[in-house]
Amino acid sequence: MSNSTTFHPNFFLLMGIPGLENSHLLLSILFCFLYILGVASNSTLIAVISVHESLHQPMYFFLVMLAVGDLVLSSTTVPKTLCIFWFGSHEISFNSCLVQIFFIHFICMTESGILLAMAYDRYIAIFYPLSYVTKLNPSFVTTVILVSVTRSLIIITPLVLLAWRLPYQGGNIIEHTYCEHMAMARLATASILVNVIYGMVIMVLTSVIDLFLIGLSYVSIIQAIMRLSTSEARRKTSSTCVSHLCVITLLYVPAFFSFIAHRIPHNHVPPNIHILVANIYVIVPPMLNPIIYGVRTKEIQQKAIKMFTGKFIDYE
Repeated sequence: MSNSTTFHPNFFLLMGIPGLENSHLLLSILFCFLYILGVASNSTLIAVISVHESLHQPMYFFLVMLAVGDLVLSSTTVPKTLCIFWFGSHEISFNSCLVQIFFIHFICMTESGILLAMAYDRYIAIFYPLSYVTKLNPSFVTTVILVSVTRSLIIITPLVLLAWRLPYQGGNIIEHTYCEHMAMARLATASILVNVIYGMVIMVLTSVIDLFLIGLSYVSIIQAIMRLSTSEARRKTSSTCVSHLCVITLLYVPAFFSFIAHRIPHNHVPPNIHILVANIYVIVPPMLNPIIYGVRTKEIQQKAIKMFTGKFIDYE
């Protein structure tokens, strides 16, 4: 079943969630519902922002990028998970496994860069409102998107190549619902020290630094909010940041948990808990992100209602 030259198996077997086999059907119904809701809500968000020129602003363009990333992330993993649960389709080809690894890490890293840009957007909007349009012009938005995508491509491509170069002459069973870099690398019959070190380096040099810079921007933002003269002004200003903070939490908390869980013994984090969180990571944030922004952003609510009903509702 293996290529004798590269020692790559023709396929891997994704076994689902170990210990919860009897709950696969119930989980599949939940995953399917959340996936459909996520596809519908992200598609709606993209359509609303694309159609209405009044929403063609930096923050909303970044939201479109997040929505596109969420659609790709969930569609890369959830359909295969549902095939495992419904049809017992456990096989995934070696190359398809690498494709999953690439898109999972590529999208997550790109979204991290976009969230950093959104934090900068909030910083400029609060500290330099009069120069917001000139500082965050279309050229700036295009540059941010290109830099985020290019950074992810440059950093993630070697990660996939490191997984590809390993020999897999032992087992080909992955106890997971989709391919993760470390879950796949642990099946190799050679040292994976380089893979482990590279994974840690890119985590520190990208997500950790992004999160640190986001934290710095919000320290300044919170200080500015506390200096406002009235509670109403503080409420209105802080409300523009709450949605962004919720999305940051949804992206980083499961990601760091999964990263740490792969690097400590399984008796500390049971595999079923780890894999459940990993599935939450690719299903729940893509479903919740557009809902969070839709509920908390008056402009998006108004345009969405008008787009689908023809009625305009003023929340003031």
